[in-house]
Amino acid sequence: MNRFDISAVDLNLLKIFEALFEEGGASRAAIRLDMTQSAVSASLRRLREVYSDTLFVRTGRGLAPTSRARELKPVISEALDKCRQSLAIASPDATTFHGRAVSIGLSDDFELALGQRIIDMVERRAPGLRIIFRQTYSQIVSDALANQEMDLAVAAGGFAARGLSHKVLGEGSYACLIDGASDSPQGLTLDEFVSRGHVLVSSGGVVGIVDEALAALGLKRNVIASTTHFAALPFLLKGTRAVATIPLHAAEAIAKMTGLKLLACPLDVPGYPIELGWRSSSLRDAAVVKVHAAITECFS
Repeated sequence: MNRFDISAVDLNLLKIFEALFEEGGASRAAIRLDMTQSAVSASLRRLREVYSDTLFVRTGRGLAPTSRARELKPVISEALDKCRQSLAIASPDATTFHGRAVSIGLSDDFELALGQRIIDMVERRAPGLRIIFRQTYSQIVSDALANQEMDLAVAAGGFAARGLSHKVLGEGSYACLIDGASDSPQGLTLDEFVSRGHVLVSSGGVVGIVDEALAALGLKRNVIASTTHFAALPFLLKGTRAVATIPLHAAEAIAKMTGLKLLACPLDVPGYPIELGWRSSSLRDAAVVKVHAAITECFS
């Protein structure tokens, strides 16, 4: 880009770049920006000239960013966020949030349990502000925040990186889910717990915290299946004797919406911190501040 003087570049191109990156297609970016698709495509050609790179390549599902586009995304988003902050300072009333979006990183157990409450609280605090939920977990959340893939994140730790701030919202614990229609005990003994087949929810591993706790007692469970999605559990447990041991907040949300039965875990499984993390500089953005407060209120 050193061939160009910034005065010769239409800075609206940066907004179009962000929309193309986040929406993954010219037609969706056009809808988001209230532009024609041909205008977005023309802007993409100009962006390619400015940055001397293809930036986005066509795939069967739309446009995929190149490595150069991924490198540019956090820089461009930060520049746009600064502009948005300046407008919020000039006009701090709630109407400035119309058209704005704040992204929250969280695993689907938190999304199931807290998503609707967060939406309701944000709607009251900042009408017109849109929430984007993005999947994350403690092992990757630090990099995701640093790369500006999300503005805020809720996770079981993982916020120790430089430039990030965090606070503890509460402590998580575990509970069991079973199909209450086929087999409905009032509680599970440890022997019954071990004798059942287990469905493991894991982001990728084959051993969970339950296995560690059982191993300390010289016991082992039979994991018959594993999934990366908490939302799959009703379909995997229905009509079986299998049990899933998951965070209590997710177990309560799933049991409330399905025919699954919530039971106390008969195993002493250690709790874990539930934390809210953010880039230290992001609370200068009034929209992020509103969502930060809404998330905090959900846990209070």
